[in-house]
Amino acid sequence: MPKKQATFSPDVLITLERGSGQSLTQQIITSLRTSIQTGTLAAESCLPASRLLAHDLAVSRNVIVEAYEQLIAEGYLTSRPRSGTRVAILAKHDPATNSDTSELPISMHYDFRPGIPDTRLFPRTAWGAAMRQVLQTTPASLLDYGDPRGALEARHEIAAYLRRARGTITDPAHLLLTTGFAQGLSLLCQVLKARGLTRLAMEEPTHSGQRALIRQAGLEVIGIPVDAEGIQVDALMQSNAQAVLITPAHQFPLGVVLSPARRQALLHWARTHDAFIIEDDYDAEYRYDRAPVGALQGLDVDHVIYGGSVSKMLAPALRIGWLIVPDRLLPQMIEAKRYTDLSSSVLDQLTFSLILADGQLDRHLRRVRQIYRNRRDILVTSVIEHIPGAAIQGIAAGLHVVVTLPDAISEEKIIAQASSSSIGLYGLHSYCQPAPSAPAALVMGYAALSEVAIKTSLKQLGQLLQEVPAIKERR
Repeated sequence: MPKKQATFSPDVLITLERGSGQSLTQQIITSLRTSIQTGTLAAESCLPASRLLAHDLAVSRNVIVEAYEQLIAEGYLTSRPRSGTRVAILAKHDPATNSDTSELPISMHYDFRPGIPDTRLFPRTAWGAAMRQVLQTTPASLLDYGDPRGALEARHEIAAYLRRARGTITDPAHLLLTTGFAQGLSLLCQVLKARGLTRLAMEEPTHSGQRALIRQAGLEVIGIPVDAEGIQVDALMQSNAQAVLITPAHQFPLGVVLSPARRQALLHWARTHDAFIIEDDYDAEYRYDRAPVGALQGLDVDHVIYGGSVSKMLAPALRIGWLIVPDRLLPQMIEAKRYTDLSSSVLDQLTFSLILADGQLDRHLRRVRQIYRNRRDILVTSVIEHIPGAAIQGIAAGLHVVVTLPDAISEEKIIAQASSSSIGLYGLHSYCQPAPSAPAALVMGYAALSEVAIKTSLKQLGQLLQEVPAIKERR
């Protein structure tokens, strides 16, 4: 039976389990970090001196010093001469005045959430200059309610960009600007359902948020397996689905590219069944070890509905997305957009069009593509070093990779244990429905983490795998 020992200090209780398999230093770090994150230890509250806390816990003073130094490095504590060690000022946490905070996820110091760019790299100067120009030159008439499809000038620039960069076939008339791709998908579900569609197929595994959105719209979701060549079109043909949502350039989350044979088979299915293909081109701008793959829409403008956004290119907060809509859906889509919100922000659309016209987006993408490639390389190297036996896939493009864990590691347990060390991990099983029998795996986004953060967190993760036997229990 492990021996437990506890001590009280201002607003905190630290409990040690000797013989648990986890180092005393790590237990103290985890306990203090959790107390700070939950607000048990208030900002600027003073911690006991290392000598006093070491005496109370009956540990070496070096154990306390090492724990304090780690938390100082992570930004949870501060230390100044004659002021002692204090809790750092973090984001405000006031349960009494913020009733919804209990439903928000705890912020992780190292967050491997997939699909998120590094918003610190957002081109603020270029965007600010473009926005000022828009404010100075936009005629008053454009500040009125306008075309639900969006500002014509913006649609001209975005259509030109999609033609040259993604190989689409489009013009401003068929381009519908939306508040992100999520709104575009929601509008599509409304229109397709009104046309009598009841069953929509998705890749399996897939984006869990999109699955929920489609179900919320009242459509039945049919999961179609994905293999090394992409979605299994033979299974799709047997599904009786009337439309399919796919990510052909970089399947989410597995990262595979739809093969040429599957592309042709998918288009054949759409034509023979008069079905729709919804193409989510969510991060095709980022490729590192392969040539870009052109949009599927360029091969069939009547059956493919192309969608994209600036969320991965620039920042999710901009909420600028687009759909290329076939002729037979265009009137209904325009009306659906009109009745949803009249139109999206014209000023933001015009600002983005200037960013495109001036070449600022191309320059930004060239810069961040190299940064993300370097971070990907560091992640791959660190996984190989600290998680022996792990397999990595989906590395050639995008902003995330899939790390298949060694056979003896539990996906759920490593995620829970990493969370206690403020490392946010995301399991592949959460993107699957029903839960798969496949090996445990992590979907690791690397774009928003610095190279140092990736190295540090993977080293800590490797130590957790060594220190905590429970993680290695077979499922």
